[in-house]
Amino acid sequence: MTSRLKTVSLRWRVTWSAIAVLAATLVFSTFLVDTLFAAQSKRDVSVALGNRAQMAEQLARQGATPRELINRLNRGGVHVRVIGPDGRVYGFIDAEHEPGEPPPPMLERDLTGGAKVYLTTEVSPLTQAQVRLRRLLLLVGLGTLAVATAMLVFGVRLALRPLDTMAGLANSIAGGQRGGRLAPVRTDTELGRTAAAFDDMLDALEGAEAQAKESERRTKQFVADAAHELRTPIAGIQAVAEAVAQAGPDTDPETRERLLLLAVRESRRAGRLVEDLLSLAKLDAGMEHPKSEVDLLALVRSEVDSQLLVHPGLEVAVTGTPVTVAADSRLSQVIGNLLDNARRYGTAGIQVEVRAGDRAVVEVTDSGPGVPPADRERIFDRLVRLESARDRDSGGAGLGLAIARGIAEAHGGTLTCVEPPSGVSGALFRLELPAMS
Repeated sequence: MTSRLKTVSLRWRVTWSAIAVLAATLVFSTFLVDTLFAAQSKRDVSVALGNRAQMAEQLARQGATPRELINRLNRGGVHVRVIGPDGRVYGFIDAEHEPGEPPPPMLERDLTGGAKVYLTTEVSPLTQAQVRLRRLLLLVGLGTLAVATAMLVFGVRLALRPLDTMAGLANSIAGGQRGGRLAPVRTDTELGRTAAAFDDMLDALEGAEAQAKESERRTKQFVADAAHELRTPIAGIQAVAEAVAQAGPDTDPETRERLLLLAVRESRRAGRLVEDLLSLAKLDAGMEHPKSEVDLLALVRSEVDSQLLVHPGLEVAVTGTPVTVAADSRLSQVIGNLLDNARRYGTAGIQVEVRAGDRAVVEVTDSGPGVPPADRERIFDRLVRLESARDRDSGGAGLGLAIARGIAEAHGGTLTCVEPPSGVSGALFRLELPAMS
C-alpha cells in the first residue's frame, strides 16, 4: 500500500508555525496588559477619589467653608464641585469628553450641614497613557516578532540539519556507495530514534541485497553445474546413438548390445539428475503435501529392506524405539538418501538408530572415511561432492543430501552432519523431526 506524503518544506512549515504561535502569544499578551492597565488605572482613580471624599467629610466636620474645600481638594488632577446648603454652586467640573472615550468617573458625597461634594478626575491623561502604552506594546511586539523570525529561520535550519545529513546519506547509498551509516550518539530522542531506524533499515536492505547477490551467484553456479552434469550423459547417449547408427548390419551382436547397455546407463543417469532437479524445484516452490501419522522406526526398517533387496551383501543394523511423526511420502526419500549415501561411502556396514523424545531422532552412521569438520555443512549444498567422492558413478550428482535437507525442513525438522562418537571413523548424519504426542 502506497500513501502520498505531503512534501511541503518542513523547515518553512516549522518556522511559520512557530511564528504564528509567537504572534498569537504576543497579541494575547498585549491585549492582557492593556486590559490590566485600564483596570488598574480605574482602581487607582477610584481610590484617589475615595480618599478626597474622606478628606472632604473631615474638613466639613471641622467647619470648613465650600471655598476652603475646593482649595484643599481641587489639585492633583482632581476637580471638585460643592453645592452648599443654600443651593449655591462652588467650583467647576468639565464633564465633556472626546467621542469614543468613556465618561470621566465621578464620586458624589453628602457632607455635614446639608452640603454636597462632587469629585471627578481628568480623563485625557489616562487615555493618553493608555494610548502610549498600546503603541509601546505594538512596537515591542513587532520588533520581538521580527527578531524571533530571524532567529527561528537560523535555528530551525540548524535543528533540521540531521535530516539533511540523512538525505545526503540516502542519496550516496542510492548512488552506489554502500556501508555508510548515521550512527546516532543518542537513540532516546526523536531524531536519534529516526536515525537508528534508518540505520536498521539500511542494514536490512544491504543484507537483503547481499543475500540476493549471493543467491544469484549460487543460482548461476547451480545452473552451470547442472548443465555440466547433464552434458556428460547426453554426450554419452549421443555418442552411442551415432555409433549404433554408423554400425552396419554385420556388426558384432555383442558390440551392439554393449552400446545399447551404455545408452541405457547414460539415459538413466540423465533421468535421475532431471528427477533430482525437479524435486529441488518443488522444494523451492514450497509445495505442500498431505501429511499423516507415520511410525518412524517402521519407515526406517522398510527403507532398509529396500536397500537390502537391491544390494544383498549390504550390512545394516537398525535399533531404536517406535516414535510417531507427521510426514508425507517424501520422508521415505530422506531415509533412502541417507542410506544410499552411507552405502556408497561406507566399507563395513551401516548403523541406524531411532530415538524417541520431544523430537524424533534418526542417526545414520557409516564406516567410511568420514567428513572433515570444515565440509560438514558444505556437503548439503547443491551439486557438491567432496574430493574423495568425485567419481560420478559412485558419488552421484551431489543433489541427494540437498534434497534430503530440504524435505526435512519442509517437515519442520533438521538434517545435519555431526561429530561421530569416539572410535567411529565414518560420518554421522542426524535427522530430527517434531514428534507427535
